[in-house]
Amino acid sequence: MTTLDLTPAPGAAPLPRMVLAQTGAEIRAMLRNGEQLLLTMIIPVLLLVGFSAAPLVDVGGGPRVSFIAPGVLALAVMSTAFTGQAIATGFERRYGVLKRLGATPLSRTGLMLAKTLAVVAVEIIQVAVISGVALALGWRPAGSPLAALLLILLGTAAFSGLGLLMAGTLRAEATLAGANLVYLVLLGCGGVIFPMSKFPDSVQPALELLPISALTGGLRSVLTEGAGLPVAAAAILAGWAAVSLFLTSRTFRWE
Repeated sequence: MTTLDLTPAPGAAPLPRMVLAQTGAEIRAMLRNGEQLLLTMIIPVLLLVGFSAAPLVDVGGGPRVSFIAPGVLALAVMSTAFTGQAIATGFERRYGVLKRLGATPLSRTGLMLAKTLAVVAVEIIQVAVISGVALALGWRPAGSPLAALLLILLGTAAFSGLGLLMAGTLRAEATLAGANLVYLVLLGCGGVIFPMSKFPDSVQPALELLPISALTGGLRSVLTEGAGLPVAAAAILAGWAAVSLFLTSRTFRWE
């Protein structure tokens, strides 16, 4: 006669299952947030349409949309992975959401993975929408889609690390102000809308080391000029990702 063993067997779920569950919760929260949707989707599309249709900035020869579209894709990555994530996570700390997560078996590494996967899921929607609008405006991308995808993934890791580093160490109000300030500064100085050649020669080398400059320049090199994977841009993004994610794993505070 078989005896059923009804002895409780408590224990944490496997890490992949916990990460996927948290990723789903993060995606739902991001898509329900109207302000974040404005930042990550509507603003990039408006910039794409406005600067592609109107001769507001001299971008040299070629269709304007061919210059603007890669920069707007990079801006969308920064909007989601850095600004939106930093602000949302900062206020999750303030309201005690992360404190409750800290009482679960989900580790800091698991939380960072879940947030990064959620960002990637939203970015897929962004890339589809922005690319569709750009194609309707006459954009004809060149180069390898795989090279562009690798740059976007490296950029996502770099900006996610920076956003979580800010959110995990500063107060929510400071994160809100700092993330928006950095967003505006990088929008103006990262080559998204204005060519890097418009800046003084003395500051261009420093600006080119910024993650937004590397992502914008790399995508423009691949999608506009048809070049292969830009090693320098990929190395800069990988460096920012490695340093920021390492620091985040060491300094992130749950409360």
